[in-house]
Amino acid sequence: MGLKVSSSLLCLTILLAVSSIVSAVNITRVLEKYPEFSTMMELLAKTELTPIINKRQTITVLALSNDAIGSISGRPEEELKNILMNHVVLDYFDELKLKALREKSTLLTTLYQSTGLGQQQNGFLNCTKSNGKIYFGSGVKGAPQTAEYITTVFRNPYNLSVVQISMPIVAPGLGSPVKVPPPPPMTSPPAPSPKKGAATPAPGPAEEEDYADAPPGAAPETAPASAPSDDSPAPAPDKSGKKKMAAADEAEPPSSASNAGLSFGAVLVLGFVASFVGF
Repeated sequence: MGLKVSSSLLCLTILLAVSSIVSAVNITRVLEKYPEFSTMMELLAKTELTPIINKRQTITVLALSNDAIGSISGRPEEELKNILMNHVVLDYFDELKLKALREKSTLLTTLYQSTGLGQQQNGFLNCTKSNGKIYFGSGVKGAPQTAEYITTVFRNPYNLSVVQISMPIVAPGLGSPVKVPPPPPMTSPPAPSPKKGAATPAPGPAEEEDYADAPPGAAPETAPASAPSDDSPAPAPDKSGKKKMAAADEAEPPSSASNAGLSFGAVLVLGFVASFVGF
């Protein structure tokens, strides 16, 4: 009976050990899969925070890309360690849990607060929801909320989550604040390429009705380019036209009335001559 109990206890111990190994947090193994966070992985090792993080069972690391962490990477080691501890939240959060927060502002406990060095809530973070976006900042009253949530890089519910934020969080008393990077410059859109030729627009409904009312074969009426107004003076008569008309009148043959007059005169002369010869 005692042997069976001992065997059961041994199996249970092995099972718990295996489960703890499987669920153990290892921030180095996670971050080494993402080259864009290689600088943060090196700084966690340099400040000896890696083993402290790996001892935790439930953790959320607010990760900074190589470009974003550059603004604090050159600071003294002790100052850098305190700042990085403020990026380790002692709870599990991923995108689903962050977006499900009902309160507009939630206070989160960090690894720095667990050291007992936190003063005036600089060991807490404030998570704020505004206009559909999520921001992080120091829990100190009046501290700016400027670190924007970008994405969830890694999640292992409910042990380890790596959440990317836009910029470092430096709480008052832990170092000089980091300036918010300026927005990227606006680029003007390229000018549209010139069109080869404007297509002739199709006639509208009104034009189609006008065409339908016109007789077959008739072209649509178009307004003259420049119609003369009523007040404009009449065109001056062409003098060359008068000369031509006069020349034409002089060249005209005798009219039929003048021909009839000549014939009547000839008959009278002939009759007179005939009567004279008869006498």
